[in-house]
Amino acid sequence: MPKILLVEDNEMNRDMLVRRLERKGFTVAVAQDGREGVEKAESEAPDLILMDMHMPVLDGWEATKRIKADPAIRAIPVIALTAHAMAGDREKAIEAGCDDYDTKPVDFSRLMEKMQNLLKKSGEISL
Repeated sequence: MPKILLVEDNEMNRDMLVRRLERKGFTVAVAQDGREGVEKAESEAPDLILMDMHMPVLDGWEATKRIKADPAIRAIPVIALTAHAMAGDREKAIEAGCDDYDTKPVDFSRLMEKMQNLLKKSGEISL
């Protein structure tokens, strides 16, 4: 099964998503802010990144830009996650380099469908 990097600063959101992803058979690496997310993208080589966009230290917008600027990790699909869904956020996420966008609270079935589509597209697996 694919390895997912979850970049999320909210402990409750992080714990809930990790449990649900692990129950689906994924290996999950966790980062608590954008800077750690960029570092773990380099060291963990995940198959897909779930990126919270509003975090301390380095936000998800900038973390995604850094990931997509690095030739070694730019091909990793990134799904933006945000609780502050405002007009233009989807476009801003895509412009930052995200491959898809979803809102919080997370609709897990919808998120799984987006993850499956991106993992298939990148040739990693089928779920």
